[in-house]
Amino acid sequence: MRHSEKHRTHRTGWLRAAVLGANDGIVSTASLVLGVAAAGADIQGILVAGVAGLVAGAMSMAAGEYVSVSTQADTERADLTRESKELAAHPAQEHAELMAIYVKRGLDRTLASSVATQLMQHDALAAHARDELGISDTLAAKPVQAALASAGTFAVGAALPLLMVLLLPVSLLMWGLVGSSLFFLALLGLLAARAGGSPVIASVTRVTFWGALAMALTAGVGALFGVIA
Repeated sequence: MRHSEKHRTHRTGWLRAAVLGANDGIVSTASLVLGVAAAGADIQGILVAGVAGLVAGAMSMAAGEYVSVSTQADTERADLTRESKELAAHPAQEHAELMAIYVKRGLDRTLASSVATQLMQHDALAAHARDELGISDTLAAKPVQAALASAGTFAVGAALPLLMVLLLPVSLLMWGLVGSSLFFLALLGLLAARAGGSPVIASVTRVTFWGALAMALTAGVGALFGVIA
């Protein structure tokens, strides 16, 4: 009988960027809007600040993800180039290195040597990249994918608090925005947990707690400066 397993490790690259982008979009925009509102700005001023935050945040997330993940990709390529040269110059030492890795994982030396030999005959660089360097096609850095996922989800996340600003009456804006943003964050935690196969309660609690703290601090600063002004 065929045994089917569903693993989610292949999602970690884009899922991390997507969750980070959506979380930042909701938290930063809601916090910005709350801070501006607490300082006494009118609806037009709140919307202008929110839209500016959405555009600037999405571009910042895209640039930041692309630069950081590109740096990771450059490091991976440099390691692979170095490893390729070492394989060409010192194949015996590289074989012994790979064999030692398999011995540490529980194989006896004879089997480890046989496995190392067969894998190196098939694709020596791929074997060393995966088992020595920890680089695989599944987990390799993908800068464009990370940038697009982060920027896109940031924009979607940031649009949610702005939508609430348009829908909520002025008298309910502060508390309505807080409540709706916490709901959106909890929903994000739920979706992230389902996509990644992680515990739902822990994910939801983590996302909503830090989001609530960020909004509270920003609203407090806005209120303080509003009073001083």
